[in-house]
Amino acid sequence: MSMKTVAAGIALIAVAGLTGCASTSEMQSLKDQIATAQSTADSAARDAADAKAAAAAAQATANEAKAKADETDDKINRMFKKSMYK
Repeated sequence: MSMKTVAAGIALIAVAGLTGCASTSEMQSLKDQIATAQSTADSAARDAADAKAAAAAAQATANEAKAKADETDDKINRMFKKSMYK
């Protein structure tokens, strides 16, 4: 059983205990609200995972760009030194 399922179950029991005798329609309404909250949480988790993957890809691209810039800088420095010896 996942932690989310356990938390949803506990929330449902707590709400039912606080409301006393709840009607079937009230219980269904609570279940619907919990399902909506769970769906929102799942969506947020997926979005966070997508953002993390995008950030990792951006970091990899930035690292490649820096490596190429460093390589170009080294080439320019070598060319400058070579021209100074002439």
